[in-house]
Amino acid sequence: MAERKFYRRVYQKTRKRELFLLSLKLFGFCFLTLFAAALFLVISYAKDLPRPEDFNEKEVTQSTKIYARDGKTLLYEIYGEEKRTVVPLDQISKYLKDGLLAAEDADFYRHHGVSLKGIVRAVLADLKFLAPSQGASTISQQLVRSSYLGREKTGVRKTREVILTLELERRYSKDQILEFYLNQIPFGQNAYGIEEASKSYFQKSARDLSLAEAAILVSLVKAPGRLSPYGPHKDELLARKDYVLRRMADLKFITPEEEQAAKDEALKFAKISQKIRAPHFVLWVKGLLEEKYGEDFLKEKGLRVYTTLDWDLQESAEKIVEERAKINQAYRSYNAAVTIISPQTGEILALVGSKDFFGDSYPPDCQSGRNCLFEPQFNVALAPRQPGSSFKPLVYATAFKKGFDDKTTIIDEQTNFGEWGGKDYIPQNYDGLFRGVVTLRQALAQSLNIPSIKVLLNLAGLEDSIQTARDLGITTLKPPFGPSIVLGGYETKLLEMVSAYGAFANNGLWLKPTPILKIEDDKGEIIEENKITPKRVLETKVTALINDILSDNDARAAMFGPRSLLFFENYRVAVKTGTTQSFRDGWTIGYTPSIVIGVWTGNNDNSPMGKEPGIVFAGPIFHELMKKSLETQKSLDPEGHQ
Repeated sequence: MAERKFYRRVYQKTRKRELFLLSLKLFGFCFLTLFAAALFLVISYAKDLPRPEDFNEKEVTQSTKIYARDGKTLLYEIYGEEKRTVVPLDQISKYLKDGLLAAEDADFYRHHGVSLKGIVRAVLADLKFLAPSQGASTISQQLVRSSYLGREKTGVRKTREVILTLELERRYSKDQILEFYLNQIPFGQNAYGIEEASKSYFQKSARDLSLAEAAILVSLVKAPGRLSPYGPHKDELLARKDYVLRRMADLKFITPEEEQAAKDEALKFAKISQKIRAPHFVLWVKGLLEEKYGEDFLKEKGLRVYTTLDWDLQESAEKIVEERAKINQAYRSYNAAVTIISPQTGEILALVGSKDFFGDSYPPDCQSGRNCLFEPQFNVALAPRQPGSSFKPLVYATAFKKGFDDKTTIIDEQTNFGEWGGKDYIPQNYDGLFRGVVTLRQALAQSLNIPSIKVLLNLAGLEDSIQTARDLGITTLKPPFGPSIVLGGYETKLLEMVSAYGAFANNGLWLKPTPILKIEDDKGEIIEENKITPKRVLETKVTALINDILSDNDARAAMFGPRSLLFFENYRVAVKTGTTQSFRDGWTIGYTPSIVIGVWTGNNDNSPMGKEPGIVFAGPIFHELMKKSLETQKSLDPEGHQ
């Protein structure tokens, strides 16, 4: 019995040893197989990779060209050439180097090219919807990607990126890699490398950058097109700058006092010197393209972008804005903006964001967008401003939807509308007079404030009027809402207001405003094309009534006179003006069935103009542009009087 147990134990030990050896062989086989497969993949992916020591091995690229609607007038060329001046690392501001590390790769001098910590941090940031996130790519990876691989998100590309990054880190010191990076990456405006960027944006060498200027250039690394100081997202750029400064303070690169001083520092950007037409419009389009396709794709793939811009009309708009805005300066109105669209297609025919984009000087009190009467590069057409009484037709349209009409009467008298915003709301008409019983036609045509508030609260309804505005494409309205909304006390954008009026001109059909007709690749194949998709937002009878009132010269004559700037001999042009509280904004928006023209005048810093209504400042610009449009239409169609 004992002998049997002994042999059983021997057998079990032998069996376990055999199983262990078999498992070890299987593990070894699997390991070798996986290693061989990985090695094969690495060799396959790496065999055709460029050598990290050669930073001239790049694919021949083709620039993206942006044209006017005629397909011939070149407005802008994205990265048509690279402006670059290489400088050594010791000739670059320490502020900029520290800011770059803080914002892009704080562990740069501690990792070996690929940061697992950064990957985990980025994933957690995405899961928690934190912004702005530093991302998972190290500076070394970004250098490899921008030099060789592009931004396509595939496993093959990522594997090659990692292989090249590790080889780059093996061959070069950290300082050399940082120097390569700062001389390689794009900063927008065709400026590549930090020296050219410093000169392009601040007209100084990279070694002389202030802390605030360095933080701006670091901010541009994230999205040089979208965050351009000359585009509509300048506020995002300044917010990103403050984030970079905060990161630098958190990492002890600067003191809290230096952080605050840099946040408060007045920045003045150099004017754009590159040849560019319709600059406010084009830079906006460029930003839209970069958001959709990415900067690398645009600079390499040779797209042809055909915009909706009518170059002749754009030239006229720029000239008229510049001339009239100079005249308006005598009345403390320093800036103006224009947007013109086709109501039947939603196509933007002209857009001027501010006067004198390439002006030689800013007003003496202008400090980087703050306390600035006007800033030439700022795009007011896309910025929120109070529309004044130009908002009223949206409320009247809501009342007409509910069955009221132009013959409905309302009493124009001093009225306390109760407590709004903590105090009694007792508004006045523009001229301080009361007219007793008036029709809605008279109230809208003469832009009477008290009757309009009664229309809002008693006939149209506050919430329903807001919904009408949103149906017409207004996106900026934010609660809490009150009766001043009908007087234009809530901010809207000029482009959106012009688009909303487009629905009146188009018999209640609204189209989202678009700046692009089509996009072709380098072979001429269409990759994107604007499809007209009108949306019914108002009934025809409602818009017909609005159109009739706004083009009724007799009805508005009591306020504006019989032959005002809103009158056009032999033509019916629907027009509405707007003036905001304390005369901070002056508007005129008008239309025919074929065109809508919107004009804003005022000061960027929201300071008051002279005490005159919107027609005085915006009216002349509107009248000249509409007159040109009508004359052009008549030459094309001699019988086309409206």
